[in-house]
Amino acid sequence: MYHVPACRAEQTDTALNRPRLYLVTPPVFDLEAFAPRLEAALSGGDVACVLIYQPEATAKALQDTAAKLVPMIQKAEAAALIYRDTQVTGRTGADGAHIDSSFEDIKLAMESLQPARIVGAGGTKMKHEEMEIAESGVDYLFFGRLDLEEQPGAHAKTLERAEWWAELFSTPCVALGGNDLATLGETADTKADFVALKDAIWQHPEGPAQAVRLANAILDQHPFEEDEE
Repeated sequence: MYHVPACRAEQTDTALNRPRLYLVTPPVFDLEAFAPRLEAALSGGDVACVLIYQPEATAKALQDTAAKLVPMIQKAEAAALIYRDTQVTGRTGADGAHIDSSFEDIKLAMESLQPARIVGAGGTKMKHEEMEIAESGVDYLFFGRLDLEEQPGAHAKTLERAEWWAELFSTPCVALGGNDLATLGETADTKADFVALKDAIWQHPEGPAQAVRLANAILDQHPFEEDEE
């Protein structure tokens, strides 16, 4: 069962007229210890997507992780996405893949997975590159570097690019926030369709469930402007 609508703007829950949460797992974790933390996060409120992000994992290790986490994510009615591996995406019944390695890899993923599954793209550096990728038919563009050490707030370039994109283009975008929920509002103000969070959720002193509750409460304060007639 695929939850494609969660990361496609034309089909998202219109009752939530503001950015939605896109969770990114830690790059390294013990599966048995992390699974209940993910379950807790998903119980804390609205989550659109969860990216299983293990860039250094072997294909087998990633598949073992996805086999346990994908059903949990889908049970919570969120989309389960796999980082860079379309084969694991297919084998585990995940909802899609996130590709940030090259435009060629993005196109190959779309050929393999669409239209049944989501293909998200990231890792772009130039605006013309982002427009070309969007025109190819990806389901969303991700602004922010997953491999950089997190700071309290989103990177200034992430904020600038997400705001530019959200204002001008119809392809959904994701803006990567910082590790301090106190800065989440400035990321939401870009009007990105989704706000991605990592350590702000997993390292929150009150636990991941409360972090998701607080994040949703903040996002509720940053609605999209209604289209003018």
